[in-house]
Amino acid sequence: MKTNKVIAQLKHQHRSVEFRRFLDVIEAQVPAELDVHIIVDNYGTHKTALIRKWFAKRPRFHVHFTPTYASWINWVERWFAELTNKRIRRGVFRSVKELETAIREYIDVHNEDPKPFVWTKTADQILASTARYAQRTTAAQASNL
Repeated sequence: MKTNKVIAQLKHQHRSVEFRRFLDVIEAQVPAELDVHIIVDNYGTHKTALIRKWFAKRPRFHVHFTPTYASWINWVERWFAELTNKRIRRGVFRSVKELETAIREYIDVHNEDPKPFVWTKTADQILASTARYAQRTTAAQASNL
């Protein structure tokens, strides 16, 4: 988050075994003197015994789970939105290999000059907007009863 440099792997499966291997890559690439904050969703892969044991042995790693239905506050999801808008939607891919190549190229270009993501609104503004949305949707549901 601080540098916005992306450490990435593309996998065809998303099991705890693949996630564990990815954690090894992160551990190898992040200098040992730095703490690592991992932001993940509540997907079961991130909570298995294999993963819990891995984290338990590495106190410099801190895991943060995003609340259910709150992927919009996850900077990783925000980065994926940028990838989708700037590269994937603009491309035509005739195979998975072509898509993977495009994603890797996008990551390489991004990492040449990464810039940290900066929220344009304060946390209070974002939470107030979310509260207004919740009120509107609750009111709309009530009027449909």
